[in-house]
Amino acid sequence: MAIRITSHAKLKVVLLLLLLGSSALLTSASYLTYPSNVPLIVAHRGASGYAPENTMASFELAEQLGADYIELDVRLSKDGELVVIHDVNLDRTTNGTGIVDDYTVNELRRFDAGSFFDPGYSGETISTLEEVLDRFGGRIGLLIETKDPERYPGLERKLAEELKRHRGLKDIMLQSFDFDSSKRMHELLPDVPVAVLVHEDKYPLSGDMLDELASYASYINCKVDQLDWKAVADIHKRGGKVMAWTVRTEKDMKRAKKLGVDGIITDYPA
Repeated sequence: MAIRITSHAKLKVVLLLLLLGSSALLTSASYLTYPSNVPLIVAHRGASGYAPENTMASFELAEQLGADYIELDVRLSKDGELVVIHDVNLDRTTNGTGIVDDYTVNELRRFDAGSFFDPGYSGETISTLEEVLDRFGGRIGLLIETKDPERYPGLERKLAEELKRHRGLKDIMLQSFDFDSSKRMHELLPDVPVAVLVHEDKYPLSGDMLDELASYASYINCKVDQLDWKAVADIHKRGGKVMAWTVRTEKDMKRAKKLGVDGIITDYPA
C-alpha cells in the first residue's frame, strides 16, 4: 500500500523534525528515526498527528517514521468482531453517526474514517484487528488497548482467541484503563506483556496498589504531566516498566526521557 501523506501533514512532519533539531531532509520515502539510546517510541493510534487515527494510513506512516510500536484501540461490532476505533461513537472520526456496536462489521466498513482529518485521506475505513495483525504483525510492535471492556462482555477472550490465531507474532503488548480487563488479559495470555493505563483520578497510586498491579502488569503507563522521579522509581523498584502518555510537545518529550521512562506514547513518532 502506498503511503498517503497530505501536504498539510508533511509540513507538520518537517516542522517537528526542525523543532527536534534534526538536519535530516524529509522525503516521501525517507524519514528520520529515533536514535537507539531513547525509550521505545509508541505511535499513538498510529502517526495520528499526521494522519487519521486508527487507520491503515496512520499505521503505515508510523512504521515509515520509525516507531517501535503502533498503539491501537479495539471494540466489538454488533456481530462480535474486533474493530479498530477509539470512540464509542462514530461521529468524531467518521462520516457515520451513532454507536459503534449498533453496526455490523460490514456496515462499519462503509463509513469514511479519513476525511475528518484531511480530504486527502478520503476512503480510509474502519479496519478489523485481524486485518491489522495480518498486515503489520511481525513488521512492527503492536500495543492493543481494550476500550470500555465493561460494555463488551467477553472482549478479552475474543482478543485472546484472535492473538492465538496469530500465534507466531512477537512484539505484542496489551493495555487498558480498566485494571480488571488488564488482569483478565494476563490470565488468558500469560506470555504477552500487559500494561495498565493510570487515569488521573487514580493517581498517585499507593504502594499497595502498585504491588497489586505489579503482580500481573509488566507496564504501568501514566499521563506524562503526572509522572515524577518517585513514581518512575517506585514502578522500577517493583520490576515494572513505565510509559508516558500522550506526548505531544518537545517539552514533554524531553521531560519524559529525563525521568527515565521505558516508553513514550506520542502522536508524533518522527
